[in-house]
Amino acid sequence: MTTEYHAKLYAHELLRRRSVADGEKLAAALLDAQVDLNPHQVEAALFAFKSPLSKGAILADEVGLGKTIEAGLVLAQKWAEGKRRILVITPANLRKQWAQEIEEKFFLPTIILEARNYNKMSKEGMRRPFEQKALVMCSYQFAARHAEELMVIPWDLVVIDEAHRLRNVYRPDNRIGKTLKGALANAPKVLLTATPLQNSLMELYGLVSLIDDYAFGDAKSFRAQYARLTGDNLFDELKGRLKPVCHRTLRRQVLEYIRYTNRIPITQEFVPTDAEQTLYDMVSDYLRRPSLQALPSSQRTLMTLILRKLLASSTFAIAGALDSLARKLERQLRSDRSLRDRLEEELSDDYEEFEEVADEWGEDVAEPELLTAEDITSIEQEIADLRQFRDLAVSISENAKGQALLQALRAGFAKAAELGGAEKAIIFTESRRTQEYLVRLLSDNGYDSKLVLFNGSNSDPESKAIYEAWVERHKGTDRVTGSRTADMRAALVEHFRESAAVMIATEAAAEGINLQFCSMVVNYDLPWNPQRIEQRIGRCHRYGQRYDVVVVNFLNKNNAADQRVYELLAEKFKLFSGVFGASDEVLGAIESGVEFEKRIVSIYQNCRSTEEIEAEFKHLRDEMEADITVTMEDTRRKLLENFDAEVHDRLKVNMSQSKEYLDRFARMLWAVTKHELGKYANFDDDYLTFSLGVVPDGFQASEGSYFMARHGIDGHRYRLGHPLAQHVLSTASSRQLECAEIVFDYTAWPQRALALEPFVGTSGILIAHKLSIRGADDQDHVLLAAMTDESKLLDPKIAMRLFELPARKTGVTIVQSSEAVRQIVDNQRRAVLDEMANRQSTWFDEEMQKLDNWAEDKRAGLKADLKDLDEQIKALKRDVRQTNNLPDKLVLQRQGRLLEAKRDEAWRTYDAAAKEIEAQKDSLLDQVEERLGQSVSDEELFVIRFMVK
Repeated sequence: MTTEYHAKLYAHELLRRRSVADGEKLAAALLDAQVDLNPHQVEAALFAFKSPLSKGAILADEVGLGKTIEAGLVLAQKWAEGKRRILVITPANLRKQWAQEIEEKFFLPTIILEARNYNKMSKEGMRRPFEQKALVMCSYQFAARHAEELMVIPWDLVVIDEAHRLRNVYRPDNRIGKTLKGALANAPKVLLTATPLQNSLMELYGLVSLIDDYAFGDAKSFRAQYARLTGDNLFDELKGRLKPVCHRTLRRQVLEYIRYTNRIPITQEFVPTDAEQTLYDMVSDYLRRPSLQALPSSQRTLMTLILRKLLASSTFAIAGALDSLARKLERQLRSDRSLRDRLEEELSDDYEEFEEVADEWGEDVAEPELLTAEDITSIEQEIADLRQFRDLAVSISENAKGQALLQALRAGFAKAAELGGAEKAIIFTESRRTQEYLVRLLSDNGYDSKLVLFNGSNSDPESKAIYEAWVERHKGTDRVTGSRTADMRAALVEHFRESAAVMIATEAAAEGINLQFCSMVVNYDLPWNPQRIEQRIGRCHRYGQRYDVVVVNFLNKNNAADQRVYELLAEKFKLFSGVFGASDEVLGAIESGVEFEKRIVSIYQNCRSTEEIEAEFKHLRDEMEADITVTMEDTRRKLLENFDAEVHDRLKVNMSQSKEYLDRFARMLWAVTKHELGKYANFDDDYLTFSLGVVPDGFQASEGSYFMARHGIDGHRYRLGHPLAQHVLSTASSRQLECAEIVFDYTAWPQRALALEPFVGTSGILIAHKLSIRGADDQDHVLLAAMTDESKLLDPKIAMRLFELPARKTGVTIVQSSEAVRQIVDNQRRAVLDEMANRQSTWFDEEMQKLDNWAEDKRAGLKADLKDLDEQIKALKRDVRQTNNLPDKLVLQRQGRLLEAKRDEAWRTYDAAAKEIEAQKDSLLDQVEERLGQSVSDEELFVIRFMVK
């Protein structure tokens, strides 16, 4: 039996804040998280908390190790500590995926800020839309556009995903990088990237400078010191300076914990019909015209990309787009001011990623100008052409690629079955109209009852019926969130897993859903951005996939450009085969993939003959070879990687300790809950579930079933951060307890504990205190002191173990607290404060060393300038000696005097700057000292007389 003294002790133990140096720092986040325990992820998240003086960290694990989970643990812990100003900056196409992962795996509220909802909030009077009661997520471009607002918010944490996009922030032309660095200068940051070092050590300097401008001097001094890493001493020095800020784990180091499967490619070739080929040629020629009235010149490249993607998708997709263009021109003739917005709206109804791609491309839209008579004639001719193309497209009822899909599904399912996978496939298309065509095609060919659609709206009758059945089935459980968008996604995924064989999805499905149960990905349309392809395949080929994943692509045998694009994606990017997909180096080299897309569009636009296409793709391939250098491999390995054996041993210990404290925390939460809700709920200790029949007064909770297992039955997932659990812990921890006698029954305990056996038959006094330290590293400590009536002291760990025994309260009593027991508490308090002082001393020394290095870097940079001037003066003097012509000698002498004067001035500048550096260093040290200040308080939780029988 658990007493109210157990409940209060456990509640304080579960709620207490833990030091950054405590291995249990992430206990609350881990206990709540809907993720498997992987020790490298715990280690990475703890690294981000390593020092209260740290301004952040770069988490640089290789692709496939779950950096989102690592960041999620950090976010969840910050949230558990009451920190609410949290921002996640991510590529536009990953925003939904981030939101989904964080909500589903860590139960944290999120909001994606984009132009539409931001403007709506602003119009409704919200002064700072970035200040929300949820984690805010936005794209790089959106964050940069709102830099002024970001600057005035005192962020608790900013997470930047795919941070290698900012690695050239030190360059003057890196506009977005510089804007974000300035806006978030004072915010603690966690940067996520698998490629912290690609082509130059200056990239490492750039990323580290985003975290802490005082880690190194400046770009010039860094380049002077480390541009040529010669000798082990210089390597060791730089590695030592990177170690506090950069953490990296490799896939080969965690094979014991993560099982990887393969990607198996299948290429399905097809030949377009004559009508399809004619349509393709006509539209291609149209898109190559020097001037087009239908496409805004400022967005010509972007619109061309989208139209070419729709042209490659299906005749149904391009027919709709051509019709939209013709109607847009008709509106233009009527001087309709909304014509541009209407075109974008109509295109995005079909090509759902329009807004996202436009955001990534960052092209500004110019206002339309007044039309001349010549413009009107040109528009009328263009409308006629567009209608002709549209009519041809509409007349084509079957597509050759559609027929090839039927063959591909048969071949793909056969391969998946051979590999042991289920008969399930997800088919991706970039067009809603193509999706509708595929539904008709597959329904007519035996898949009628096996289909499920997934797109941006899911407004079709079948999806609505699936959604309504799902809501009814899971009514009264945590699975129903109340958000129609989130619940629709969950309903469709469940239907796909349980009932359907084929999901036909637009790009929207690639964002934020996990389909580990499906082992076949069909790229009906192939994006040109490798990042998007990787994201699609990653829906199935991810952690938790048990079988090799079949990846099906289509190849137009009549289109040389299509063939070269596929070869580049398959051979250079290795997207469709192997264990890991695209390598860190390749994806890192292309950064966002937008420039790569633009190059592909340019080739389609400007190359007509096969020879021209071959030449341009060879040029592009050669350029990529230069970008994807292997020269940095050795440098990266030496600077950022640790010995495998060392990492393996550390992770093994980490895994063991994490399992141990998670098990202990779960037991304490269960015991407190059972004590507080015992009158209102029925508990099943075997399955860790309970059914709440009546909600106690003052509690905010729902009646029904609750379960503690991570992957439990229907009901409410009971966890530390659940409102009901928080209420339970608050009630238990705040209860005022009188002195009482507690009998601990060792004989009723099913286990043996050698440490407790010597105390069976003894009695004595036990005191529980809470020590709270507030400062840079907030923490609480529960202190237990116990002594038997024979004056035998109990070790605090043994005293804590007493509370694992069944116990009962025999009555209230007056306890004469002994001075010896009080002294034990005082000794424990002193030990905690001494340990804290030692840690603070270490942190101070580390910060001092960093600032000393920074000051030395700055001085070295100044000396480098002086050295350059000395070298120039020496060279001039040499020229004077070697010149026999007197007028030339005089000219050189005058130049020399000017340089000497410049050098003398540089020396004076050096002296002043050196003093300024020292003054700046003193100011920084004052700030460090202020941050390390702390206050200490002590609270008595209870005093009991105990007896062990």
